[in-house]
Amino acid sequence: MASQVTRARWAVATVFAVHGAASGSFASRIPWIAEHLHLSEGALGLALIMPAVGSLSSMPFTGRLVERIGGRPATRILIAAWALAVGVLALAPNQWALMGMLLLAGVAAGTSDIAMNAEGVEVEQRLGRSIMSSLHGMWSVGGLIGSGIGAAAAYLGVSAPVNLAVMGVLLAVIGVTAGHWLLPTVPAAAAEDGPRFSLPRGPVLIIGLIGFAAVFAEGATADWCAVYLRQILDASEGQAAIAYSMFALAMAGGRLIGDAVVRRFGAVGTVRAGGALGVLGGMLVVTAWTPPVGVAGFGLIGLGVAVVVPLAFSAAGHTGDHPAHAIAGVATVSYGAGLAAPGLMGGIAHATSLPFSFAMVTGLVLIVALSAGRLRAAEIAHGQPLPEPASA
Repeated sequence: MASQVTRARWAVATVFAVHGAASGSFASRIPWIAEHLHLSEGALGLALIMPAVGSLSSMPFTGRLVERIGGRPATRILIAAWALAVGVLALAPNQWALMGMLLLAGVAAGTSDIAMNAEGVEVEQRLGRSIMSSLHGMWSVGGLIGSGIGAAAAYLGVSAPVNLAVMGVLLAVIGVTAGHWLLPTVPAAAAEDGPRFSLPRGPVLIIGLIGFAAVFAEGATADWCAVYLRQILDASEGQAAIAYSMFALAMAGGRLIGDAVVRRFGAVGTVRAGGALGVLGGMLVVTAWTPPVGVAGFGLIGLGVAVVVPLAFSAAGHTGDHPAHAIAGVATVSYGAGLAAPGLMGGIAHATSLPFSFAMVTGLVLIVALSAGRLRAAEIAHGQPLPEPASA
């Protein structure tokens, strides 16, 4: 019979996939929602900022919540809240209602993200080997599944309210059920609680800044790679779309194999090697003379930064006495880059050029590679797992 920790490892992987599937489901039906509410590009853009605002504003408080009620119940409650929030987004009657619903959905998404990452670090400590990269890979797999189902539903003429409602309920049930097999945790007594508000400082701040650089490179590439190919390399619409697909597949593949690479070469060596690939990819993008070269460069950037955020969360979780608080602090700083990247890239490109903007992205990836030593806390000694917890 599988050990309790092994079951927990697959349970937390399922929760990551559920989180990603909820995100992918919503993303695939954004066009329906925009058309149904007659939203202009500006109005839609304003609405889509709200999930990030909700996430970033709630993340610093999530560490205390997880500490107080325990990781397992917190994860089950919050993942269900995120899935069900996605399930009702298409019911918004107007732009302002949609913005309010997206703000609350962002709170659920951000808090559940912190809780499940804290659970992942706990399982990683018990197993004594790296698993965070593959957990984030499962998020990517879930996103592809959710968006694929949404695309199929749209093709078949299924309305977004029906599609998202069914997916929301189904994912909530799967997430809560899987959460039953997470590791049992004892809520912290009031006197033992960590800080009420989690902002990184000291070593955790450095880890957060590394995550910031990686997420900025990731977000900038995801949002601007297709535009780059169209405007700079005169690519067709099909070739431009392939650029994002190559980047996303490289990210997912890099995360799925990342744990094996980390176990072989360590977290520091993996990030340094990945950073070198990312820098090479950035140089190919900036100097590309044909669309295929640019596509290859974007793929290398994706592969280069794929494991950085999972390892940053792992390193933060192994630093200090309050893993949930440390992860919340790193996530707040790192995910802030995702909010800032698209706009800053556009502003820099307007003032200079898109190639210069991606030269800046290449510089950030180089900083990540040079700072890899700060992630040494993510290197768990092989063959030295922590004792399994007592049964609940």
